[in-house]
Amino acid sequence: QLQLVESGGGLVQPGGSLRLSCAASGFTLDYYAIGWFRQAPGKEREGVSCISRSGGSTNYADSVKGRFTISRDNAKNTVYLQMNTLKPEDTTIYYCAADRAVSSRCYYHGMDYWGKGTLVTVSS
Repeated sequence: QLQLVESGGGLVQPGGSLRLSCAASGFTLDYYAIGWFRQAPGKEREGVSCISRSGGSTNYADSVKGRFTISRDNAKNTVYLQMNTLKPEDTTIYYCAADRAVSSRCYYHGMDYWGKGTLVTVSS
């Protein structure tokens, strides 16, 4: 069964940090660009960050630039999202998705597989 599983969410105080993981099972992430998305209630889904197949190209939403860092460890078949200086407005469910890309870049559309999400709550 091909699936992506997110983990690492939880409750953190404003200014704190979390590291989300996106692990693949049933397929190797080597051939996929990976994106992290979030969707707050009543809002459109937002592409937060993405990383190319090789890891050589990354992208960040303006709202997280300078605070979040995406990385990948293909040997562990896992992609990470390090989130620092978290704000209450970062509270929502975070999803990872895989795009069997042919490009050397990454995008927030055309995803082939989605995880079920992990909840991040930033509150004092």
